[in-house]
Amino acid sequence: MQIATVGGGCFWCTEAVFQEVKGVEKVVSGYSGGNVPGRPTYREVCSGLTGHAEVIQVTFDANVITYEDILVIFMTTHDPTTLNQQGADRGTQYRSVIYYHDDNQKEIAEIVVKELTPYYEDPIVTEISEAVTFYEAEKEHQDYYKNNQAQGYCSFVITPKLMKLRKLHADKLKSA
Repeated sequence: MQIATVGGGCFWCTEAVFQEVKGVEKVVSGYSGGNVPGRPTYREVCSGLTGHAEVIQVTFDANVITYEDILVIFMTTHDPTTLNQQGADRGTQYRSVIYYHDDNQKEIAEIVVKELTPYYEDPIVTEISEAVTFYEAEKEHQDYYKNNQAQGYCSFVITPKLMKLRKLHADKLKSA
């Protein structure tokens, strides 16, 4: 098993996307990249004052799906061209970021960003940084979409991302 840590705006969205991907064993929502000591809370991270990004940590079977495929799915299911913003969510906590866990992941991340750049009208602003401490988010933020599909944010923001995932990456999804 390998680990990928990425942030593409609200972690509820990215968590829901990767829970549908074949080879993904576990997805945990959390926080990373902050500059204050101690375990941050959701409220603190949402303030934008801790420097943390909302991220997910994906545990995946590299014999089923590659790290490169994980990153391509990540980069094509959120907007990597908006700095510190995804849709109406604004602030550094919603930045597009890839936290690499070793030099190989760093190299793959740089290649994926370079290869996808021509497909976007605006420059890709996704941060590529060395992985630092990952803090698991509170229980109510885990499996958020699965537990709250009728909630407005889920219907209007997450469901369209899942539709995009299913359209662009049907061959990479778990069977229904």
